[in-house]
Amino acid sequence: MDSLVTHDLVMLVDDNDTDNFISKRIIELSKFANRVEVMNSGKSALDYLAENQNRPDNLPSVIFLDINMPVVDGFVFLYEFEKFKELVRTKCKVIILSSSDNKRDIDKIVNNNFVIKFITKPLTEVALEEIKLNNI
Repeated sequence: MDSLVTHDLVMLVDDNDTDNFISKRIIELSKFANRVEVMNSGKSALDYLAENQNRPDNLPSVIFLDINMPVVDGFVFLYEFEKFKELVRTKCKVIILSSSDNKRDIDKIVNNNFVIKFITKPLTEVALEEIKLNNI
């Protein structure tokens, strides 16, 4: 692994393809991760984690999660995430990446035990640098 790279694998969970494209490019250009898994729904992200829960090398160390998505939104994702075994819950750090400015949503989600940070879209190199500095 490149010494400048912080993470082997990160996951983007967002139903907005443009946001995913921009976030993925920022992650690649800033060498934040070697690989980026892009999931277009909370359900596909949960399915991926379930399929790989016994394969730590395929688990992302950071999950960038949007709040507002159809069917399985950020809240439902976190509710289901809590049911995974400890390996998944400890390896995968959840960072909310959202354009939501609904204070109630933000308060509710940042008080979740598995959410370690809230970032307002778009994802930037400055935000990634701050995550690196905090050893996330």
